[in-house]
Amino acid sequence: MGNDLAAFAKENGVKYFMISYTDLFSGQRAKLVPAQAIADMQKDGAGFAGFATWLDLTPAHPDMLAVPDPASVIQLPWKRDVAWVAANCIMDDKEVEQAPRNTLKRLITEAARDGMHVKTGVEAEFFLISPDGSAISDQYDTASKPCYDQQAVMRRYDVIAEICDHMLALGWGPYQNDHEDANGQFEMNWSFDHAVATADKHSFFKFMVKSIAEKHGLRATFMPKPFQGLTGNGCHAHISVWDETGKTNVFADNSMELGLSAKGKNFLGGIMKHASALAAITNPTVNSYKRINAPRTISGATWAPNTVTWTGNNRTHMVRVPGPGRFELRLPDGAANPYLLQAVIIAAGLDGIRSKADPGKRYDIDMYQFGHTVTDAPKLPLNLLDALREFDKDKSLKAALGEEFSSAYLKLKQQEWNSYASHFTQWERDHTLDI
Repeated sequence: MGNDLAAFAKENGVKYFMISYTDLFSGQRAKLVPAQAIADMQKDGAGFAGFATWLDLTPAHPDMLAVPDPASVIQLPWKRDVAWVAANCIMDDKEVEQAPRNTLKRLITEAARDGMHVKTGVEAEFFLISPDGSAISDQYDTASKPCYDQQAVMRRYDVIAEICDHMLALGWGPYQNDHEDANGQFEMNWSFDHAVATADKHSFFKFMVKSIAEKHGLRATFMPKPFQGLTGNGCHAHISVWDETGKTNVFADNSMELGLSAKGKNFLGGIMKHASALAAITNPTVNSYKRINAPRTISGATWAPNTVTWTGNNRTHMVRVPGPGRFELRLPDGAANPYLLQAVIIAAGLDGIRSKADPGKRYDIDMYQFGHTVTDAPKLPLNLLDALREFDKDKSLKAALGEEFSSAYLKLKQQEWNSYASHFTQWERDHTLDI
């Protein structure tokens, strides 16, 4: 694909472009622009009032311009006359440093200066639920161990197959779809890619899944823990680093423990070092901590970590190394911002490499059964406030992500926590009305 969006529209019969950016709270914001106007928009950007979305701006700020990145353009497979394109946010001819995609691109450039090109894949889990959000959409999906249930996945074949068909047509390389560990929950996997491409695909995937679910009279949610007692929505990230050619995986070394090179272990060390702070990014909502600190679910396991530990091919830890040359971060959840997830992984990993961080002791125990025996590993934050405090204390991680971004994120997330803390709940009435 060339760099001319007007030519793209002409060649592909596109009538409208959705110029889209993602704000600090993962809100996907867009303007629908007719193809006849896209040339000007590609040059100057589409105008937004930044204060009207979740960015730390005021009504007095000038227009924020979302300049489309033609490398990201995707023609909607289910609505061929519309194309989606990710945008970079500009104000007064300067990048808006707090904007998530800008934050990620800055870190990618920094890593590239060190000869490192981060490639990632994500496992985005979601539920198909009733339109009002009160229940899962399949009344027959009731098994206590529903993972990989072939009848349940086939009852939602029309939705899952349509989404997978679209990923095939887009060339994403989807390779498996399954019913996940909770009733009503699904996971769809596609090939790993460079970090910004994965982030753009992740962002579009969420939009696509929600759109196709609505087309079928359902609703899709990536909420970390939408139902008490059921496994939550994770968004595991698989991470590797490659050289300038893109052909050599610098994390791979078969002579090393688990096939992970010294540089790979240092990158992992950075993740471990900053884990409690990066939870504020990878697990960004109040609800997130209902997933990573959950009691045992109906299926028998939460499949989520609560302690900062790493292991080999063992799914009960925060990080597992399933094979040579990569590792899986199991901390992130479905609320994670697609761009900030990648950005914080790179920021923590780069710091780990530069400081030659040691990931610490490897544990191979079942953390769900014997985790209480691990006394020298930090516990993950118990709630969003604890995570924000950990992030605020982590000066090197904040600096790596950018002071403007970090300040804006902490400010708005603290406001969110305060709103939650001041909200009256039924639990309070049930437990304290008669005190």
